[in-house]
Amino acid sequence: MPRRALVAASGNPVIRHLRAWVALIKPRIIELLLITTVPAMVLAARGWPDTGLVAATLVGGILTAGGANAINNVLDRDIDARMERTRRRPLPSALIGPTEALVVGVGLGLAGFLWLWATTTPLAASLAIGALGFYVIVYTMALKRTTPQNIVIGGAAGAAPALIGWAAVTGTLSLAAWLLFAIVFFWTPPHFWALAIRFRKDYAAADVPMLPVVAGDAEATLQILLYAISLTGVSLLLYPVAVLGVVYLSGAIVLGLGFVVGAIRLIGHAGRSLVLFRYSNVYLALLFGAVALDVLLEST
Repeated sequence: MPRRALVAASGNPVIRHLRAWVALIKPRIIELLLITTVPAMVLAARGWPDTGLVAATLVGGILTAGGANAINNVLDRDIDARMERTRRRPLPSALIGPTEALVVGVGLGLAGFLWLWATTTPLAASLAIGALGFYVIVYTMALKRTTPQNIVIGGAAGAAPALIGWAAVTGTLSLAAWLLFAIVFFWTPPHFWALAIRFRKDYAAADVPMLPVVAGDAEATLQILLYAISLTGVSLLLYPVAVLGVVYLSGAIVLGLGFVVGAIRLIGHAGRSLVLFRYSNVYLALLFGAVALDVLLEST
């Protein structure tokens, strides 16, 4: 949903308020996170799981992730107001008040936890509410304003949907599930640092110590390359551990090489950071898509 639609002065006030609620939960971030949930479920089931279970897990994931994002908006409203990229969000633009946003966030988080507990497994529900707490308390409150390693440690919250999807199917976690988690964990820093390079001045103005602000673009691009190499290695480990086939293996190799080459090209050319950021989105979607496709082809 375009941001300018959220701040338009014209139109139905009820619709405008609903749009503000949608923006509050950051749907684009949720879409990205849920990309990892369904393939994890397919791999856990070694085929297509029950469709009702998939739908229930996605609903619970949307609720808990939306709750976490809404609470994050409340806690970061002062930062958002000082950044060009975020100052049109619902709280800085006064479309929603902080109390209302907090109620929405807590309500969505609790609803997601209860929904997952009732429709999937207790482990999946516990992982979801744990990820919410980690994102809000550890990342947003403790790390974001204090260390350039904020997104490295905080990335664990964004990697949780893979575990949640696996736990929804099996009620347990295996090494393959943790490798799916590790893929997203290692993907998060280069993905976010590429964006942070583009908006380095924004983060500096808001006193947020993102790596490009603290260490400069040269160090940030070097770290992006190192993480891209590590990510490719971790993605290849999934092949033998999860007993996947040639579809996944070839996808992991090609996509990983693309990420590494993109990171190399970024060194000395920080202006290309948005190109790598966009590729990272495609990378994650296609890699997890390759997981699901490999398993589904095997099971037919």
